Amino acid sequence: MKKTLGPKFLGLAALAAAFAGAAPLPVSAQDTIYVPLLTYRTGPFAGSGVHIANGMRDYLEMLNQRDGGIGGARIIIEECETGYDTKKGVECYESVKAKNPVVVNPYSTGITLQIIPKAAVDKIPVLSMAYGLSASADGEHFPWIFNPPATYWDGASVFVKHMAQAEGGLDKLKGKTVGLVHLDAPFGKEPIPVLEALAKQYGFNLKLYPVPAAQMQNQGSTWLAIRRDRVDWIYNQGWGAMNPTAVKEAVKNDFPMDRLVGVWWAGGDDDARAGEAGAKGYKTLNFHNTGANYPVFQDILKHVFDKNLSQARREQVGENLYNRGVYNSMLIAEAVRTAQRITGKKAVVGEDVRRGFEALNITEQRLKEIGMEGFANPVRITCNDHSGHNKVFISQWDGSKYVKASDWMDPMKEIVRPLIEAEAKDFVAKNTGWPKRTEACEKGA
Repeated sequence: MKKTLGPKFLGLAALAAAFAGAAPLPVSAQDTIYVPLLTYRTGPFAGSGVHIANGMRDYLEMLNQRDGGIGGARIIIEECETGYDTKKGVECYESVKAKNPVVVNPYSTGITLQIIPKAAVDKIPVLSMAYGLSASADGEHFPWIFNPPATYWDGASVFVKHMAQAEGGLDKLKGKTVGLVHLDAPFGKEPIPVLEALAKQYGFNLKLYPVPAAQMQNQGSTWLAIRRDRVDWIYNQGWGAMNPTAVKEAVKNDFPMDRLVGVWWAGGDDDARAGEAGAKGYKTLNFHNTGANYPVFQDILKHVFDKNLSQARREQVGENLYNRGVYNSMLIAEAVRTAQRITGKKAVVGEDVRRGFEALNITEQRLKEIGMEGFANPVRITCNDHSGHNKVFISQWDGSKYVKASDWMDPMKEIVRPLIEAEAKDFVAKNTGWPKRTEACEKGA
């Protein structure tokens, strides 16, 4: 199997000068928890990143305004602008770590790859929520990295599962041509190992169409190649300006929209709107619902928007990527709550929250309690499984919004999990001196 992982890590970067629009941290932070958000409101990926940033911030701000924080500890929220640039992202990380963050969200696979070897040294858990290094779902080798609710490898397997359902069975995939349109970056290359393995197992032909970052808005030659290759299905592993361009090109080239399926990061409302009427039928993977008709969003509107504390427009609440940011911060908050239960402390620290993530068990009952009943599926993480390989579904653009277009589907865990464990071992073998796990295994909170 072709290896696409095994990143070369950068050395330590210089400290970032300041946070954009950030308030200074108090000298004494009794009964507070510090949650830095590595965001990108500028640059070529801002069209996607700004919605994520707003959702993340608004959920945490809602907890502050409504509850006074989490479990009696107020949340100190601070953004650091990365521009989705790996070097800037590492600088952000170096600048926040001295302030004792309870977790770091890199929000970039490239940045995540650079931070992975630092996390265990700095005792800071890293939440790479459904992105980053798929192999880091192996908690035995990556005790400080968490990527719930599903990995990129899970997503690729669900895409293949969806194709099979549409074609009439896995055996019907034999001879089909499947294209992967992907950003030519670590993020875009992530699903390749699993798609290669599944292509070999089920007999479909896999074609790779890398899109350089500088060409995200100029994909004409890519789509000419897709027409030439007579591709039957396309999986889009895109982000930022790449996605609306891909949708527009698919419409322009008369590619069947219901056979263009994006990873969950290719499901922005603006991505689909770019194709205008022709985009109807476009699909994307998802692990939470859209819309604002859930109690949690009503609380955000009441406690954040009505107090003019959000940078988002009111009508963006309920859109896919805004909701994604809310989901991300929900995972943070629930890991903090779990850590508080385990330790009996209000002002938990990074080491505590690592334990909280490892014992995370968000049940149907808990989702109802936090106003997310029907919005998302339960999530459980264990000491060995830092992703959970949880269920996802297909969202489809109906011309004005995304709607749920399939049942919740399990990833092909029987295929994905052994590949993850093998890749984790290979990763560790290639990084001489990688520390063995010494952290105790949490059995639950």
